[in-house]
Amino acid sequence: MSGAVYGGDEVGALVFDIGHNTVRAGYAGEDSPKVDIPSTIGVWLDSDEDIPVTRYNIGLLAIHVWRPGMELSSFLKEGMVENWDMFENFLDYIYNQALRAIPKDHPILLTEPPWITPVKREEMAELMFEKYGVPALYLAKNASLAAFANGRPTCLVVDSGATHTSAVPVHDGYVLTQAVVKSPVGGDYLSAQSRSHLTDRGIEIVPPSFVAGKEVVKPEEAPIWKKRMVPLHLTESWYNYMIKEVMQDFQATVLQVSDVSYDEEIVKTMPANHYEFPNGYHRDFGVERFKIPEPLFNPTTGAKAGIQPILGVGSLVTTSVGMCDIDIRPAMYGSVVVTGGNSSLQGFTERLNRDLAAKTPPSMRLKIISAPGASERRFGAWTGGSILSSLGSFQQLWVSKQEYDESGKIIVQSKCL
Repeated sequence: MSGAVYGGDEVGALVFDIGHNTVRAGYAGEDSPKVDIPSTIGVWLDSDEDIPVTRYNIGLLAIHVWRPGMELSSFLKEGMVENWDMFENFLDYIYNQALRAIPKDHPILLTEPPWITPVKREEMAELMFEKYGVPALYLAKNASLAAFANGRPTCLVVDSGATHTSAVPVHDGYVLTQAVVKSPVGGDYLSAQSRSHLTDRGIEIVPPSFVAGKEVVKPEEAPIWKKRMVPLHLTESWYNYMIKEVMQDFQATVLQVSDVSYDEEIVKTMPANHYEFPNGYHRDFGVERFKIPEPLFNPTTGAKAGIQPILGVGSLVTTSVGMCDIDIRPAMYGSVVVTGGNSSLQGFTERLNRDLAAKTPPSMRLKIISAPGASERRFGAWTGGSILSSLGSFQQLWVSKQEYDESGKIIVQSKCL
């Protein structure tokens, strides 16, 4: 690498953690990311001298703008970049607007899912070196970074995010890809279940921006509210995203995972949570708050709509450990790291602990590690990247621009393990 040092105090490396719900970006060595931007982008057509031009609305405020015909979509699919044009515009926004950083001045560490394909990795390297001219690059698996953030280079990472929940074994900082197990359920799944459940009960869910005013009513009475004048031709994707935001707030406030397998008689005795919707309708939620998230851990309880889970979170862990070499299984059970935004769901860690305690062989010692705060779990991979890329011992691992020019994009396959 020609002896260059890219970390240290002179010029900080940048860390981008790319997730389905948000993208976290900031400087290596800091405790938390500078920006946390929705990875959903508003796409609309504008005309420039009668020539149609595609425009992008990026950032939390921009995607809330009422713009007729604006579709909201993501550049990601299965955790990998699918739409490179959208992604380039997104990176432009982060560099120019959010961080105000010059790409060629900062080496960059980017996170990627354990199941990333070689082609996608090479395309990412090509984009960062060719378009942005970064001095150095590293592509790191988000699970291994979450392991570093929790001080466990060997562990099993349970990552429950927006679109999926995965169990990923990490040994000495390297992901054992042959033993990765994932389920297509996460925060978005819970949002869909919550919306379906509430709609079935006749509860009207409206985006906060549609409400011009509301009156105080008694619990469970029909809300009295005034609708704001909204533009015509608002797209279904925009409306659904605004509803999903309400459902995410509902999830965080109301939902809770039962300590044991769902039993209606037991949960009836549990205290209810009160919640008020944007239009003023409010009531206590008791049984529902435990029933909606139960399929995450017990798929036999069934789903209201959409995806039907096949494996519960506990089964993901035991299946993944079972696919590992027998010598490292005790280390996996002894360090189960819980991360991802969806793991902040109330009772998630406690239920996982109880489920695994029943499934772990008696000879194994079980230990579950999870950061106490919701933000630490959401930023787990970013924090690990921040720690790793600021270490002196990491500096020789960067893929430099010089190495890229000499060997081509294939070099990321051998240097970024």
